[in-house]
Amino acid sequence: MLMVGSTAPDFTLKDQDGNLIQLSSLKGRKVLLSFHPLAWTSVCADQMKSLELAYEEFESLKVVPLGISVDPVPSKKAWADALGLKKLRILSDFWPHGEVAKAFGIFRDKDGFSERANVLIDEEGKVIWMKVYPIKQLPDVGEILSFLRSE
Repeated sequence: MLMVGSTAPDFTLKDQDGNLIQLSSLKGRKVLLSFHPLAWTSVCADQMKSLELAYEEFESLKVVPLGISVDPVPSKKAWADALGLKKLRILSDFWPHGEVAKAFGIFRDKDGFSERANVLIDEEGKVIWMKVYPIKQLPDVGEILSFLRSE
């Protein structure tokens, strides 16, 4: 698993609309990668909805929040529409399967999906905060926002 202070591995993934998102193109802004195991599950849905609800606060703190899981783009699109996501981009780490989660050291080989984790990356591409949660636990967006406000 990556440690705080590590350089985040660069990647390019498609979002739910098929747009390419490259991590290195977001340098100059903080990025929150919110890994969730699978779309269409209740805790993952609540995790993405909590990011959508806090989106403006993330923007005010100059943070780009991104959801990420191993689901394919068409599934991500249908799920984003079903959840009513208007601003949050959710990325597909589908192929090569889980490659980004593996690069971050949080892919669960036996399950075929990532851990539930939040990784906060600074403007220079360094990991400044990271937490892995139990699979069935909803991450607390408030703890991320508190960390950001205290910087």
